[in-house]
Amino acid sequence: MRKIWFLSFVVIAVLCGIAFRSHAEGANLRGEYVEARTASVFAGACHFNGELTTTGRDALMAWNVTSGRWKGVDLAGVRAMAIVSSDANLAEVNIAHRSEVLIDSAASDTQATALVDALKTKYAASLGSVTSVRRTPIEFNHEGKTFTASAEKLASIDVDAMPNDECCKMPNLVWYSPLAPLLNRKVGYTQKVRYAGGSVGESWERAGENSAFYGNFAF
Repeated sequence: MRKIWFLSFVVIAVLCGIAFRSHAEGANLRGEYVEARTASVFAGACHFNGELTTTGRDALMAWNVTSGRWKGVDLAGVRAMAIVSSDANLAEVNIAHRSEVLIDSAASDTQATALVDALKTKYAASLGSVTSVRRTPIEFNHEGKTFTASAEKLASIDVDAMPNDECCKMPNLVWYSPLAPLLNRKVGYTQKVRYAGGSVGESWERAGENSAFYGNFAF
């Protein structure tokens, strides 16, 4: 039975990858993405079950647009972050999400408006109710296998690739899907992720766990 389940998982993953690649070929907006959650996304079954109902209710998402336009507005170079929260694990079906969106203050007002509209349109289910939109300096860096993003004192994320791409070798231990569909999705090791608190809830911080996803987005 376990073997059948695993084979089904692999087939679904392959089909989803093919569908996403087909969609990405006609995409207008492309870039890099990283997220970290308050639950391990790669873990043993006991660890996963232990966290499922007690945590995993918050996440930090970060985008770095490398090329493309949205409704005629060039968004290349614009960065954004979002803090997402819920009253239950974010993977639960039919559980309302709420989010705070941060847009890089280096972007023009026109670019900021366009990117917020793009994020709300493409990630409506993941973001849920957007409680506030703030402009703040945002840094997004990808060097080698390390991703870092920060919005001054509001939020920050520091993620490394898992050694030996274990998430690809043992896909049955990946329990969640990223909040943003990704091309070449990988699981990351969260060195540290932090939210200072705001419109979606109190401050939180996590470190030293396989709780991140990273890859390329396209839509």
